[in-house]
Amino acid sequence: MDLEKRPPRQESAPEPRQAEGCLAVAIRIPVRIVVLVLVVPVRLVWDALAACGRFVYFRGLRPVGRAFAWLGRTLIVTPLEWLFKALFVWPWVGLWRYVLVPVGRGLGWLGRVLVVVPAMWLYASVLTPLGHGIAWCVRGTGAALAWLGRTLFVIPAVWLYRSVLTPIGHGVTWLARAIGAGLAATGRGIGIGVMWLLKALFVWPWVGLWRYVLVPVGRGLGWLGRVLVVVPAMWLYESVLTPLGHGIAWLGRGIGTVLRWIFVVPAVAVWRWVLVPVGRAIGVVLHEIGAALGHAWRVAGHVSRAVWRFIGRVLRWVFVDPVRWVYRTVLTPVGHVLRDGVWRPAVQAAKEAGRATRQAIASARRSVREARADVRRMLFGAPREPEPVPVPEARREPHPAEARTLGSSTTALTKD
Repeated sequence: MDLEKRPPRQESAPEPRQAEGCLAVAIRIPVRIVVLVLVVPVRLVWDALAACGRFVYFRGLRPVGRAFAWLGRTLIVTPLEWLFKALFVWPWVGLWRYVLVPVGRGLGWLGRVLVVVPAMWLYASVLTPLGHGIAWCVRGTGAALAWLGRTLFVIPAVWLYRSVLTPIGHGVTWLARAIGAGLAATGRGIGIGVMWLLKALFVWPWVGLWRYVLVPVGRGLGWLGRVLVVVPAMWLYESVLTPLGHGIAWLGRGIGTVLRWIFVVPAVAVWRWVLVPVGRAIGVVLHEIGAALGHAWRVAGHVSRAVWRFIGRVLRWVFVDPVRWVYRTVLTPVGHVLRDGVWRPAVQAAKEAGRATRQAIASARRSVREARADVRRMLFGAPREPEPVPVPEARREPHPAEARTLGSSTTALTKD
């Protein structure tokens, strides 16, 4: 645990605002006044166009687009969809439902009666007993052949291996070990002699040549090269090349100094004392113009908002409030009377008629379905219910122990 008291964290002080120059202060107010006078009409026109564009989009283009979309969906898409279903979907659905499905069910019943039931009878009554008999015969034949092979081949082969081949193998192994030991001793002596002969013929002459001939000759050649080449080269470098290099370096330094005073110093002076101040002045002017444009645009926004709010309020007093009063005072009561006296009874009557029509169609559909089921039952017969398969009782499963109660006991003394 850190027991040392840490110094309080010092918050970074805000950076001091740089002092503005006299040029910025001198041009700021006139530029802002001129820009404000030029920008206010532009902002008024811009806000008016933006409001008109929003009104046209939300009150004109969007409802018209939705109306065209509904009209196209009602007049073009829905009829084409019904036509497509009538030409391509409903014929195939009817063919599948009323032709292919009944034919397939009839063929399935016929195939089950003619193929599946005879095949199951043949499998259960003929093939299964025949297979059991063949399996019993094969099992007995295999057992007999296995006993015969074990008696005729396996037992004699095991006796031959244990009583004859194993002693012969042990003797051959002992003899091979003895011969191998003798050959190894003889080969070791021959190898030592051959190694000495090879060293005397090939190794020692080359070692003597290297040690007593090549090494002294190489050392002499090295000393001769150092005296004839290295010493003259070092003298040439120190006495000739070094002074010549210093002279060339001094000459290059002087030429560089002359070129610097002729080209670099005037260029730096022009950049520092002419171009930089002019660029800073232009930057200050452009910055102030941009700031003035932003400030004027914001101020013009407030002015435009106030002007258009006043105009909108006047228009509302002149047009909207009278229309709203007429709607609330005259049209709304008339609409309520029409809704309660005419529209709702008509809608209720239409709902009752539609409900009665749906019930009639449902009853007719139910009658057609029952008639079709009766015709199918007459042609193909009623479907046979599957026979319940008896579930065999589980064997070798202990019965669950009964739970202990207040009247039961597990001791021999308290049992009845």
